Amino acid sequence: MAAVSMDTLKERVQQEFMEHPVCTSNEYTAWFANGDIPLEHVRHFAQQFSVFSNLFLLAALNRVINAGSLESARESKEILMNELGVIYNKGTASGNGSGAAMSDDQKDREGDPAVVATEGTVDGGKFRFQAAHFEWLLRFGKPLGLTFDDMGKRRHGTESTLHFCDELFRLYGSDDYNEAMGAAFAVENWAAAGFWKELIAGLEKVKAEKVPDLPLAFFTWHDKIEEQHKEHVWEELEEVFEHPEFDAEAFFRVGKEMLDGVKVFWDGLNADRKELETATAS
Repeated sequence: MAAVSMDTLKERVQQEFMEHPVCTSNEYTAWFANGDIPLEHVRHFAQQFSVFSNLFLLAALNRVINAGSLESARESKEILMNELGVIYNKGTASGNGSGAAMSDDQKDREGDPAVVATEGTVDGGKFRFQAAHFEWLLRFGKPLGLTFDDMGKRRHGTESTLHFCDELFRLYGSDDYNEAMGAAFAVENWAAAGFWKELIAGLEKVKAEKVPDLPLAFFTWHDKIEEQHKEHVWEELEEVFEHPEFDAEAFFRVGKEMLDGVKVFWDGLNADRKELETATAS
């Protein structure tokens, strides 16, 4: 048992995670929310986000492999398998919907994040190629002129994007309990801090003014699920706190390292858009 109180732990989470600059003052996502984004940069953003999303699979698998218990392994598999295209089973008789015959269009839309479940379990869930998160991003990139060959590969990543991906693999997928939990908890706090809403706001303007067939479901789905994660994050902290191997100092040290890695990703995108603005103005 850690030699700190739960109240003290919560205060530190608020101060060191929730008040990290990447959660409170992300210059890039604040700019992005205005929607005045050159299409060239929207394409660049889509490409870099696809690299992060696709390479996250390696970190997620590493987390499954290095899990400290069967329960932790199963929790990690929930994330990994949903990323790969297993739709959450909401407990209905047919798994993910009614037992009525579905048209080809309905079958295709079962993989659309706008209509699939945001809660439940992958245990008993249906797999759909179209439900894989990377395929959602491929559909997002298509009206921007991006193809499968343009997205998701390590060779497409900038130095800052790859730094973030490598930190995810190193920390989020660590075989050290406190490193893995600190990184995971930090990422969860970042993801629930509101950046999805800023991205959606900007993309909605791009869709309205420049790319009317731009699908936004990847972003709206993630925003919905992060809203629900907020409700569970403190419960998860109590479980971490009660673990016999819990070390508060290691937990916070690595959590902040993870958030620093996240910040490198956004700062890189911010530098890229400023470089484009300078080149365009000259």
